[in-house]
Amino acid sequence: MKRCGKLKHAILIEMVLILLLLAVRQAGGRPASVNSDSVLMEENAEEETGKDYIKWVDFNVSCEALSQAYETDVDTYREDYHIDWISLLAYTAARNGGEFGKQALKDMDALTEKIKNGETTLEEATADLKNYDYFREAYDAALGGMVGEFLLQEQDESGNLVWKRKYGLKAYSPIAKGFPYTDYDDFGSSRSYGYKRPHLGHDMMGQIGTPVVAVESGYVEVMGWNQYGGWRIGIRSFDGRRYYYYAHLRQDYPFAEGLEEGSAVTAGDIIGYMGHTGYSKTENVNNIKTVHLHWGLELVFDESQKESDNEIWIDCYQLSRFLYLNRSEAVKVDDSKEWKRVYDMEDPAVEKYLEEHGDAVSGNSVSGNGVSENGLE
Repeated sequence: MKRCGKLKHAILIEMVLILLLLAVRQAGGRPASVNSDSVLMEENAEEETGKDYIKWVDFNVSCEALSQAYETDVDTYREDYHIDWISLLAYTAARNGGEFGKQALKDMDALTEKIKNGETTLEEATADLKNYDYFREAYDAALGGMVGEFLLQEQDESGNLVWKRKYGLKAYSPIAKGFPYTDYDDFGSSRSYGYKRPHLGHDMMGQIGTPVVAVESGYVEVMGWNQYGGWRIGIRSFDGRRYYYYAHLRQDYPFAEGLEEGSAVTAGDIIGYMGHTGYSKTENVNNIKTVHLHWGLELVFDESQKESDNEIWIDCYQLSRFLYLNRSEAVKVDDSKEWKRVYDMEDPAVEKYLEEHGDAVSGNSVSGNGVSENGLE
């Protein structure tokens, strides 16, 4: 009995000491008996895990919602009440839990009418809306470089190419205009080559040699062979938040002529050609049964997410449907396997990037920043 009493007394004292220790740490103090190296490791761990950035995104925006918000943005661009499409989508998502059914489209339309009639503003409508800030940041990361001002070549009445200043969609479908393809929503389906994993991209089935187009302007972060993706290209947006991955490119002739790591590319440029390479440790092997382009979109809120177990890849199927509105027309270069775009575009984002990296620019390219293995297939 005495032994039990002493044991209880010892446990009580230990509990009191633990509580005192916790109280000291919460108050910002540090017990003198604690090893300083251990404290430093704990603080560093807390800093790593406590970073204030988005860790996950479910991108469920429908093609219909993207189109409606985009049209509203363009229609109101010159008005005093310009309605930014990303903010409008974020408002709608916050009201509908991130889902975009019929009610969401009605909510979007109702807010647009209220703003046009002067009954409210976008700022007022979103001021106290729960989760709006989260959706605004998430959607800006996914769509931020796709709409804006740019210069585009067009044919005038005499058939001459002239430059026109535009505001609107400056992102393109990854498949060139006039080339057929089939697709369906295959995001998350199972893959087993190498190891079992979900499919973190979107497959577009077509013909060998179909020109593959840069969806958004950016710079080539990686290109070459990967045993999963075959010949592949990874392009990073200039703001660093989007990583576009294009895989299974053509055997023997996968990339557009002159393209290299570090090259700056403009949305709509031909960057490569569809094939079925990959699933092989040996380079230049066709080991994929179906000819197709795999393209994926990774969101990067913090560089620690790249090349990690915390990568954020979003479903691109609805986005692919939306981008069908804007397909880059291509023409074959003589008798070669090369294709080039018909109508050039000048994107202010490209010009700004080249100016800021002038010392590292050679022609239309900038110095590479290393090899990434992001995006499997």
